[in-house]
Amino acid sequence: MTKTTLRPVFIEATTLPDSWFQVIWNLVDFGKEFTVDRGSYAGQKRLELDYVTVHIRYPGVRPLLPDIPAHLGIPNPVADDYLDSYLPYLMTAHKESGEEYTYGERLTGGQIDQIHAVIDTYKQYGFRNNQMIMTIGLPTDLTLNDPPCLRHIDTRIQEDRLHFFVYFRSWDAWNGYPANLGGMQLLKEYMAAEIGVEDGEMIVASKGLHIYDYAFDLARLRTYRTSECDKGAGL
Repeated sequence: MTKTTLRPVFIEATTLPDSWFQVIWNLVDFGKEFTVDRGSYAGQKRLELDYVTVHIRYPGVRPLLPDIPAHLGIPNPVADDYLDSYLPYLMTAHKESGEEYTYGERLTGGQIDQIHAVIDTYKQYGFRNNQMIMTIGLPTDLTLNDPPCLRHIDTRIQEDRLHFFVYFRSWDAWNGYPANLGGMQLLKEYMAAEIGVEDGEMIVASKGLHIYDYAFDLARLRTYRTSECDKGAGL
């Protein structure tokens, strides 16, 4: 019996909202449906891409969040004011009661503040090195029922522009993708200003970019494919 092969997807996008729309479009076309076996969403259905890489050329162009046309009757996936609270979440070690971790705790807590270590190293030693990666994942995450989805934020300064290379092990495309990348763009702008360079591009990747079953119909509506003949391979 012939086994199905992995189907990597590569997306070239201009802005963050453009990249989100293309991600949803590709999920409708190429996503594979399965039921989650383990984790905080065990038992729920997902539509997931095998592997995706998204190159975003102008991630700093506003708005950072998707703005769905009103005539579709779909609420925006992320509230307009969400990023105001999300940036402190990325840049401080504060953790609410009941939280096993936060991305900010992993980035700035513990023995080293990774954000400012990267800034200081670039300023002190120059830009051409491949060492400045901020890690979120830990070996002990294997013991968690719901380990961090974000694993690392790699960086590069090239032609006096700061670029981010981001990897998520698992990623909710409908809400999480735009919220996460909007916050990371603000973080990148802050770091670029502190280093004294321009803001750059993003390349993001995941082997688990997905939407849950509640968003299947929303994805069809957003991509204007609501009839049987308009369905992609996945829906």
